[in-house]
Amino acid sequence: MNLNQLVYQFKIELLGISPPIWRRIQIPAKSSFWDLHVAIQDAMGWLDYHLHLFQIRQKSKRKMLEIGIPDEESEEVILPGWEIKISDYFTEPGIAASYDYDFGDGWTHNVLFEGILLKETGGKYPKCLAGDRACPPEDCGGVPGYERLIEILKNRKHHEYQETIDWVKIHAVNYFPYMPDHFEPSKVHFWDPKKRWELAFSSRQTEEC
Repeated sequence: MNLNQLVYQFKIELLGISPPIWRRIQIPAKSSFWDLHVAIQDAMGWLDYHLHLFQIRQKSKRKMLEIGIPDEESEEVILPGWEIKISDYFTEPGIAASYDYDFGDGWTHNVLFEGILLKETGGKYPKCLAGDRACPPEDCGGVPGYERLIEILKNRKHHEYQETIDWVKIHAVNYFPYMPDHFEPSKVHFWDPKKRWELAFSSRQTEEC
């Protein structure tokens, strides 16, 4: 069947946090890994400030395939996500990949391919179907920093409470006031991946000049 008529459904779960933070999304079957990256960022609530990397197992090979933004200074071979179609590797339900975001904070997501569906007539994709709990704020220090942040926000008498609120206003700008247990799929706004690519790489070129 023509890929233009199909959508792929994924469950994205952020690892290391309990209760879990997760999203269920659908994206066009013809999408690239860059498109999937942008959809994950938008559905989770990340701000795409940092590098990312997909790792997915290849059939009959022990080494994981790495897909993201190539680094000319690295010895590791990272394939450019905008050139690789998700349909080339998510070939049957149950296949999973890891998605790492912000190598400093070290956020790792499990990306589970749940199935292939027909596009709904008049439907707009990507689409966020479901999920639970708000994404951690950017640059909060990974899982340990997130857990400390939550403890401070629970205690209005904590000496760092107001300072933390002021910090969260900047680092969770898309979903302030920050409510850790709250998430509304209908509020997710998906960027155009092409515009995100142009913005990301025009910024990189400016920084290098």
